[in-house]
Amino acid sequence: MEIFVSKEFKFDAAHNLIKYHGKCEKLHGHTYKLRVTLNGKPNEEGMVYDFVELKRIVNERVISKLDHSYINDLIEQPTAENIAVWIWEQLSEILKGKNHALYEVRVWETETAFVTYRGSDDGKKE
Repeated sequence: MEIFVSKEFKFDAAHNLIKYHGKCEKLHGHTYKLRVTLNGKPNEEGMVYDFVELKRIVNERVISKLDHSYINDLIEQPTAENIAVWIWEQLSEILKGKNHALYEVRVWETETAFVTYRGSDDGKKE
């Protein structure tokens, strides 16, 4: 039995896309939505992963760094795609356990526009 466990977060941040030619090349901000999903098999307690612990780790490793920040200070070209990859890199190792692993990171830039990242196929950082 494989089960997916997800938790959603929000953060406000500013960025500008320096390699893009259009209105998003100018400084602007978003209220981003983030969904972190793990997959695995329930442990002896009947859980794939504790929601409280997932919240703590994501807040510590991601939200505390991105919320009310200028994302360009962390990511050179902070597209939604690159933000999702950066988040994956912050979480994938710490969320790997004997019965679970990080499955997917989804980042909404607006209510209707989002990207999904499930790690690289070759296991290497890109």
